Amino acid sequence: MRFRPDILTTLTLPAGPVELDEAGFLVNPDLWTKDFAEHIAQGENITLTSQHWEIIAFMRDSLAEHGVAIDVRHVLKLLQNQQNISKSAAKQQLFNLFPYGYVKQACKISGMKQPRAWSTG
Repeated sequence: MRFRPDILTTLTLPAGPVELDEAGFLVNPDLWTKDFAEHIAQGENITLTSQHWEIIAFMRDSLAEHGVAIDVRHVLKLLQNQQNISKSAAKQQLFNLFPYGYVKQACKISGMKQPRAWSTG
């Protein structure tokens, strides 16, 4: 369900304040910081590991290059290629890292805007 993008809150971090939409997604992805990621991850009960950071970096790099959040299938392909595993194993690994889904957790922690409509993988 898409939330109203016009209901904003301000989150104050060491790097400065950022605005979040009603669902907690960053309104301006250019203001993303590691402090933001750690804060959101903590709220999602996720301790960020090196694997999380690799996925976050991949997502951030793709956003910088293409101007849009990357679809989950590309993240699954990254995991498949890095670890020489099947698509289903990559999908399971992604859900182990982000148990409530790619959009709800990975996109939010990575500082993406809330997608309009996506499959969670």
